[in-house]
Amino acid sequence: MELSTLTIHELQRMLREGETTSVAITESVFKRIEAVEDKVHSYITLTEDLAFQQAEQADRNMQSGRGGPLTGIPIALKDIVCTEGTRTTCGSHILENFIPPYDSTVVRKFREAGAVFPGKTNMDEFAMGSSTETSYFGITRNPWDLSKIPGGSSGGSASAVAADECIAAIGSDTGGSIRQPAALCGVVGMKPTYGRVSRYGLIAFASSLDQIGPFSKDVEDCAIMMNAIAGYDPKDSTSVPAEVPDYTRFLSKGIEDWTVGVPKEYFIEGIDPEVLDAVKRAMQVVEDAGAKIIEISLPHSEYCVAVYYVIAPSEASSNLARYDGVRYGFRSREGRDLMEMYKMSRSAGFGDEVKRRIMIGTHSLSSGYYDAYYKKASQVRALLRRDFDEAFRQCDAIIAPVTPTPAFGIGEKMDDPLQMYLCDIFTISCNLAGIPGISVPCGYTKSGLPVGVQFLTGHFEEGKLLQIAAAYERHAEIERRRPEI
Repeated sequence: MELSTLTIHELQRMLREGETTSVAITESVFKRIEAVEDKVHSYITLTEDLAFQQAEQADRNMQSGRGGPLTGIPIALKDIVCTEGTRTTCGSHILENFIPPYDSTVVRKFREAGAVFPGKTNMDEFAMGSSTETSYFGITRNPWDLSKIPGGSSGGSASAVAADECIAAIGSDTGGSIRQPAALCGVVGMKPTYGRVSRYGLIAFASSLDQIGPFSKDVEDCAIMMNAIAGYDPKDSTSVPAEVPDYTRFLSKGIEDWTVGVPKEYFIEGIDPEVLDAVKRAMQVVEDAGAKIIEISLPHSEYCVAVYYVIAPSEASSNLARYDGVRYGFRSREGRDLMEMYKMSRSAGFGDEVKRRIMIGTHSLSSGYYDAYYKKASQVRALLRRDFDEAFRQCDAIIAPVTPTPAFGIGEKMDDPLQMYLCDIFTISCNLAGIPGISVPCGYTKSGLPVGVQFLTGHFEEGKLLQIAAAYERHAEIERRRPEI
C-alpha cells in the first residue's frame, strides 16, 4: 500500500517504529500529485523543495528523539493562510504574486509540530463560493467524479485529502466551507468553535464568521490536528483563552445515555432521496450506539441564508476595501489618476462573485439601509444563536444533513447564484451561532458519490463533537473506498 493513502496515526506509528521515514512519505505524496494533479487540480502552488527540506529535518528530529506530534506528516494548506516566503493568493488575481512576510499562527503551530508542507490548495476566490469554481487559477474537480464539483470554498483541501495528494489539510469555514466539501469528497472536516483556533494570518472574508479547521481521512486524525492548532492566541482579538483538552482522549468514549437532537427544519422538501436515506441510516447507527434520538426545533433556521448573505457580504465589503492597488497586490497600469487606478485595479483584480458580494455588502451598509439590513440581520442572528442554546438544553448533540444533494456537475449552478447559495442551507447556521460542527462520511450514492452527515455541539465542546463523531464512525463501519482517478 502506498504511504500517501495512510492516516496520520498510522504513519506516526510507522515513523516511531522506524518502518518508514518522512522523506519516503513525502516522496509518496508527490508521486501521487504527479499522477493525478493535472486531472484534479487541488493545488495552486506546490512547494516541493520546502517539503523535502522539512522532511529531511523531520527525520533528523525523529532520530534524535525530538519529534513533535505531526513530525514528518505532509499537510496541505488552504491558500488563504499566510505562509512566510510562499505566495498566498486567496485564489484571486489581485493577490496573484503576494508573498507574506510572516506566518499565520496556524502555520507557525504546524511548523513547530514538525509538519511538512506540500503546497497551497485551490479555493473559491476569497473563500466566496460553494464549488471551487470561482478561483482565478481554475476549477478543482471532485476526485470521485471529475465532472463534478468538490464543494467549496475549501474544495482544493478536501479533494487533496480525498485523492491522497496529502495526508491531511486545513481549510477555513465561513458558511460551511470545510464541512460541505468534506461531505462531497468523502473525508472528515471540522469547523471549531469561533475563537477556538487563531485567525491571525487568515486573510479575512467575514471576520465574525471565519474559522480555521482540519480535513482528515478519519476522526482520529481530526483530533490530532485539533490538538496542534487549537488554543488562545494574543495576536487574535477574537481568540478565547479557554482550556484546550487532549482531544484524542474523547475518541474511545461511547455515547450511551446521550440524547441527540434532530432539527425538524433541516428535513425539508428538496433533499436528494439518496442523501436523506444515508442521513437516516446514520441516525439509526447513532441510536444503535446507545443514544436516544429526539426531534428538536430551530425555529429561526428559515432565515439563516438571508441573514448570512447580508452579514457575510457586509463584512467582506469592509475587509476587501484594503485591496486598492496601492500597498500590495495587483495594480492596473492604465488608470490616468488615482481614482481611476483604484477602480481599474479592483475591476480587473476581483472576479465576478467577489464583486457581486462586495456590491451586496456595500449596499447593506450604506446610509439609509444599515438598520434595515445589517442591523436587522444581526438581531435575527442573535435569535438563531438562542435557538441553539435552547436546543442544547434538551440534547447533547445535533445530527443533520450537511448538503441537500451530492456533488453536482461543474458549471451547473454558476449562472444561478441563488441556487449556489442554497447549497449551504444546512451549514450556515453553525457559523452564525459560532458553534462547532463536523462532517463525517456516512455512505455513497448509487453512482458512487460520497455523502456526509453533520454533528453539532455547544460552544467549546469540540471534545464531545469528536466523541460522537468517533462513536458513529466506529459503529457505522462505512467502507473506506478510494476514488479511481
